[in-house]
Amino acid sequence: MVALALVSAVGLLVDDRILVGVPIWTKPFKFSVSLAAYTLSLAWMLSLLAPPLRVHRVGWWAGTVIAVALLIEMALITLQVIRGTQSHFNHATPFDNAVFQIMGASIAVLWLSALVIAVLLLRARILDRATAWAVRLSSFIALAGAAVGFLMTAPTPEQLAVDEPPISGAHSVGVPDGGPSMPLTGWSTTGGDLRIPHFFGMHALQLIPLLLLVLAALAPRFARLADERVRLRLTLTAAGTYAAVFALLTWQALRGQALFSPDAPTLAAAGTIVLAGAAATALSLRAPTPAPTPSPASTKEVSA
Repeated sequence: MVALALVSAVGLLVDDRILVGVPIWTKPFKFSVSLAAYTLSLAWMLSLLAPPLRVHRVGWWAGTVIAVALLIEMALITLQVIRGTQSHFNHATPFDNAVFQIMGASIAVLWLSALVIAVLLLRARILDRATAWAVRLSSFIALAGAAVGFLMTAPTPEQLAVDEPPISGAHSVGVPDGGPSMPLTGWSTTGGDLRIPHFFGMHALQLIPLLLLVLAALAPRFARLADERVRLRLTLTAAGTYAAVFALLTWQALRGQALFSPDAPTLAAAGTIVLAGAAATALSLRAPTPAPTPSPASTKEVSA
C-alpha cells in the first residue's frame, strides 16, 4: 500500500486525466494511504492474540486473507485507472462488470475475515482492560464502517429508471457522483455522501486505540489517569461517542444531506451527542471508589 501510494502520487502529478470530477489517480492514492493505516492497526491487534496455538493460527489465516483481498482490490482499481474507466459500480462492458464483481467478492471475504479477527479479540485475554476494550470496540465499529460500503452498491432512482445502466450504484445520495466536492477527499458538498461514515467508521481502528495511547502517555503527569479504571471508563466513553457520531453521519448521508449543511434534527442529534459525551467524560474522570477494607472486628470473626 505504501508503494502504491507513491506510484499514485506520481500519477497525480503527471497524469491530467479527470474521472467522475476528480483526478483519475485520486482513488488509488486515497485507498492505499487509508489501507496502509488500516492494515498496520490490524497487524498490531493480531499481535495481541495470546495462545492457544489454534487462536494464533486462525488469526494468522484471517489476516493473510485480508492482505490477499486488499491486493486484489487495489490491483483491479489500478488496472481500471490505467484503462481510464471507473472501477466501482461499472457494468458498461462484460469485462468491467467482471472486475466489479471480483472486487465485490474480495471485499465481502475481507469483511468476514475482519469479523473473525474481531471475535478472536473479543475472547482474547488482554491484561490491560482499557486496551482490551479499545481494541474490541474499535474493531466492531470499523466493521460497521466497512459495511456502509455495501450500501453504495444499491442503484439510484435515476439508474433504476434505465434498462441495464452502465453505472449502477453511487457514493452520493440525492445528487449524482462527480458534482461539487471537497478538496482531497472528494466528498460531495451538495448532497449526502456515504464515503464519510465509511471513512469515519473504518478509522475507529486507529483513533480509539490512539486515544488510549495518549491517556497512557499522560498518566505520569496526571495521577487520575494512572488508574486503570479511569482509563477504562474514558475508553468506553470515547467508543460510545464515536459510535454515536458514526451513526449520525450515516443517517445524515442517507438523507441526502451534505456534511456541512446539517438541518435542525442533525444539529439537535449532534448537540445531544456532545452533551452526553461531555457528561460521561466528567463522570469517568471522577476518582474511583476505593475497595472496602475489612475492619479489625470482621478480621477477627473470620479468623475465629
